[in-house]
Amino acid sequence: MPGLVPIDWKRFERFLSFIGCSMLREKGDHRIWGRVGLKRPVVFPKSSKIAVFIIRNNLRVLGISVQEYLDILSKV
Repeated sequence: MPGLVPIDWKRFERFLSFIGCSMLREKGDHRIWGRVGLKRPVVFPKSSKIAVFIIRNNLRVLGISVQEYLDILSKV
């Protein structure tokens, strides 16, 4: 099974919606999403591909493992 790879920001938004997050605001080219219970918002750029380190940092904020993320992403 492949590991983390850069993905399109729209697909990452579908993932966030699936797990119950909602968009809070947009500042410049960055989108800020949140959910009840998170200590920090999920922030990512609206670029063609989101880098792996940004995905990994946001998974840490969400408290989701890489394997859980990959499983959910395959459903979205």
